[in-house]
Amino acid sequence: MVKTPSFKQTYEQNTFNLSPTAITTTLPGNNTSLPTTPLFGTDGIRGKAGELLNAPLTLQIGFWAGQVLRQYSQNSSLVIMGQDSRNSSNMLAMALSAGLTAAGLEVWHIGLCPTPCVSYLTRVSEAIGGIMISASHNPPEDNGIKFFGSDGTKLPSELQKQIESGIRGTAGFPFIHSNWGQHYHRPELVKEYQASLHSPLTSGHFQGMKIVLDLAWGAAVHIAPEVFQTMGAEIICLHDQPNGDRINVNCGSTHLDQLQQAVVENKADIGFAFDGDADRVLAVDSQGRSIDGDYILYFWGQSLSKAGLLPNNLIVTTVMANLGFERAWNKQGGQMLRTKVGDQYVHAEMQRTGSMLGGEQSGHILCPHYAITGDGLMTALHLTTLVKNSGVSLAELVDQSFQTYPQLLKNVRVEDRDRRVNWQKCEPLVGAIEEAETALADLGRVLVRASGTEPVIRVMVEAINAELADSWTKNLVLAVQQHLRN
Repeated sequence: MVKTPSFKQTYEQNTFNLSPTAITTTLPGNNTSLPTTPLFGTDGIRGKAGELLNAPLTLQIGFWAGQVLRQYSQNSSLVIMGQDSRNSSNMLAMALSAGLTAAGLEVWHIGLCPTPCVSYLTRVSEAIGGIMISASHNPPEDNGIKFFGSDGTKLPSELQKQIESGIRGTAGFPFIHSNWGQHYHRPELVKEYQASLHSPLTSGHFQGMKIVLDLAWGAAVHIAPEVFQTMGAEIICLHDQPNGDRINVNCGSTHLDQLQQAVVENKADIGFAFDGDADRVLAVDSQGRSIDGDYILYFWGQSLSKAGLLPNNLIVTTVMANLGFERAWNKQGGQMLRTKVGDQYVHAEMQRTGSMLGGEQSGHILCPHYAITGDGLMTALHLTTLVKNSGVSLAELVDQSFQTYPQLLKNVRVEDRDRRVNWQKCEPLVGAIEEAETALADLGRVLVRASGTEPVIRVMVEAINAELADSWTKNLVLAVQQHLRN
């Protein structure tokens, strides 16, 4: 494990000659264009690279993140930083490191890696925080910045607000003058994270299994194949090179078509699709059917419950979880709590209740027995282990589990950030939602929300049959288009 920086001098070092006074003066051409709505969404700061996330703003983000993190540090000034394969990630990494080192912090840049790698290394080292540069499942032109505290969990919203107050010039605390920090390249540390994935498992356990991996041209391209091969599986890889122009484009966890085809054509046992930063995963069974986070939670919950490792048989999930999953889990004596969409809300509820399993339908799974943040690779390894130990195929497990209610989700792009975030003030749209809810009654449910990671309004309708879901989804999508886009 990483514990001390005693051997750090052997790595490349850069000092950024930037004055804290210069950094905290007016941001050229950017402060006046900052949105009035918060910069931080449900998963850090996210937007189009070069527009919202340009170099001057990112430098200030780094500086004020450094100032906030230093308030809670004792002896260390270390920050772990990683990135995905987007073309803009290098630019953002340089700007962030400039701000962090100007704040007196030491940056260990580990390069291309999954988001949970940053979380893990932050937790097991003396780091006071971690930063991942990624827009997760978003298209290549977007990027984002995710922050972790010293314990490896997402930075609390209170600290995110302090960082933003510094950027906006309303900080309630003075910045600290200090010596310059340093920047080191530490890509070899990714291997420590990779080794940690194997520790709960037995090497060679997947012998005889054929597995297809869709790596989305993203952060897991180097790690995932090695991890599954070490476990003895025969693997077939799709989109397995880092490509900043193609990350998430018609592939990965948001586009399963190619994976489904590859699993069926190659007669594979199972397939996994990761998103761009590999903190979540979806599966495909041997019949080519999509296995989302609801099924993963159900199977993992059963396994933990049988082992006596699931207190109160409680699973924490979000408002997106399918009613079929909830009713099947309740039928076998389980409990379910729902939160807002976002792993930070799931994590907070898990901490409050002492739950040991939670996650999202999108494949973001949290299990404190093995990791403290969502980890797509860890989830894929444990689902494969569960299938192997069951003695039957994933397809058979699915057939024996539950039937989902038809659930239709549509994304409506709304570029105006203020309109999007404040959509609940739009009376015609609220009225359309109330009409749908009244008509559906106990035959289904409606969920309309602004995405915290993309410039879209998400419209979801779940109903006892597909016709009802389709009809009311169309009505609500039209209402969003008419009243928020015009």
